[in-house]
Amino acid sequence: MPAQLRTPGPSDNVCKQELRIFRAHASRPRIAIIRQKFRLDGGGERIVQLMREILAKQGHDVTLIAREWQGGDSTEKILRCNPARWTRVQRESRFAHQALLLARQHRFDLVQSHERIPGCSLYRAGDGVHRCWLEQRERQLGPVSRQLLRCSRFHRYMLQAEREMFEHPNLRAVICNSGMVRNEIANHFRIDAEKLFLIHNGVDTARFHPRLKSMRESIRQQLLLPSEAPVFLMVGSGWERKGLTQTLHALASVPAAHLVVVGRDKAAGKYRRLIARLGLTARVRLAGVQADVAPYYGAADALVLPALYDPFPNSILEAMAAGLPVLTSPKCGAIDFIQNDENGFVCDPFDQETLIEALRQLTDFNLSARLGAHARVTVEPFTPDFLESQLTRLYSHLLAS
Repeated sequence: MPAQLRTPGPSDNVCKQELRIFRAHASRPRIAIIRQKFRLDGGGERIVQLMREILAKQGHDVTLIAREWQGGDSTEKILRCNPARWTRVQRESRFAHQALLLARQHRFDLVQSHERIPGCSLYRAGDGVHRCWLEQRERQLGPVSRQLLRCSRFHRYMLQAEREMFEHPNLRAVICNSGMVRNEIANHFRIDAEKLFLIHNGVDTARFHPRLKSMRESIRQQLLLPSEAPVFLMVGSGWERKGLTQTLHALASVPAAHLVVVGRDKAAGKYRRLIARLGLTARVRLAGVQADVAPYYGAADALVLPALYDPFPNSILEAMAAGLPVLTSPKCGAIDFIQNDENGFVCDPFDQETLIEALRQLTDFNLSARLGAHARVTVEPFTPDFLESQLTRLYSHLLAS
């Protein structure tokens, strides 16, 4: 049986003094935002920070409930929720239980979660649907590994928590960052479609702009890349999900192209060995995490991200705003924006023949420039101001009802 959420115990008590501090703000709508780990360089965390700023601008009292965070540490705005855990199931279940208990004890008017927590009132489905991710992951596993995945206590817990959350009577709204995610939720769970709000992420079109091409030569020199070679870029961490393995195998059949990977993965050594085995050492650069990824868009000719599963990565919006065509997959939320041979390509990562052909086409500088120009036009309306207006309307609706 899937693991169950534990019942409250003595360790769940919250000190009375801390409660008084929070209740002093009772004259304003009080909103809790739940996120296990909060660091300002993460894509999901940037959305959390934007939401905090939007709500504060409206005069609401916003509190972050987190296990770990980087940035501000004001006790008036952050509640630390770090219950003991020894397993992945305990990490998820105990945080979910304790975070929701804290939210109830502080009597927030709205509890917004970015984790799968049954009982929250607003959920942002930034991680998509766990069930759909597992279905995609199984496609690259053998029979034994597939069975082990299905028997995993952690994944069984996540599937249970996901279903309980989406079907919980307390859930009033779900923010979906792509049509793909919205459809997956509607198809797999008993939930009123009126609770599903499609709100795409925004992108800073002034910062991510085709003029980043001025950084092309300096970044290529830094990475020891030929100035005239086609260069593909992949941005993000968790390379299995991003489709790096499939990209490397396809790249081996496109000898003119180079690949730069910005991000991290715990199994980076495995990918270095694969790069060497495929004879790609001279053509692939693992650039690590970068404080500023914008110049790397300027150095590239296309963004390649044939994800096994990705709700909608910010890197795709950033690349398109910078004037790059995008190669992605049918299981990436970016299919809301990408049209074949218009502003990029959509390829199944397990269809190597189609993936290789798309990469070959993107080595044509004239074609990639044309697709990139159309990509820029596609995302120009999706500014942070537009995102703010959509979120403001949603919050106003939820707090007024």
